[in-house]
Amino acid sequence: MINSIAKVAGLILAVLLLFVFPNQDLYQRQDDISSMLVYKSVTNFVDAARDIGYVTPQMYNDFFNELAMTGNSYDIQMEHRQKRYDPVYLDPTDVSTFQDDVQLNYEYHGRGDILATLFPNNTKTMDDKSRHYEMNIGDYFGVTVTNTNRTAATVMMDALTGGVSTNHNIVVPYGGLVRNEDH
Repeated sequence: MINSIAKVAGLILAVLLLFVFPNQDLYQRQDDISSMLVYKSVTNFVDAARDIGYVTPQMYNDFFNELAMTGNSYDIQMEHRQKRYDPVYLDPTDVSTFQDDVQLNYEYHGRGDILATLFPNNTKTMDDKSRHYEMNIGDYFGVTVTNTNRTAATVMMDALTGGVSTNHNIVVPYGGLVRNEDH
């Protein structure tokens, strides 16, 4: 009886060591490779937009297609904080109360604003200049990409641990100041 229990335990251990753990390692490496590809795509996209001062529909589509090649689905959040100088008044309705000062503010434009410019509801061609989302030197442009699906590594780890993980394996935030305007 004890001998047969030891054989069953040995068989279970052999299956774990020969099949489950190598597959878990393989899936984890696949997530690591996907994460590196996403990082490369995000940095290339953001740096290109920061270098020329705008985003085109073609740039966004190329970026989206690069992400899709990993086999995962992603939530792509974009933000543009437009630098704005506002004069300081004691009474905003009275021009004579100007305080000889300006205040630096940033106007936030999110993914919806950017995509509405890139893909308006009209028949203009993809390369039409009105579909360029333009930014100015000193503005901030950033993108955060997060996977929305459960990767094979997550599924395997959940099976091994008996849990249900809600963590995202691939999260890549990247951004910076716009360095050039090429309008």
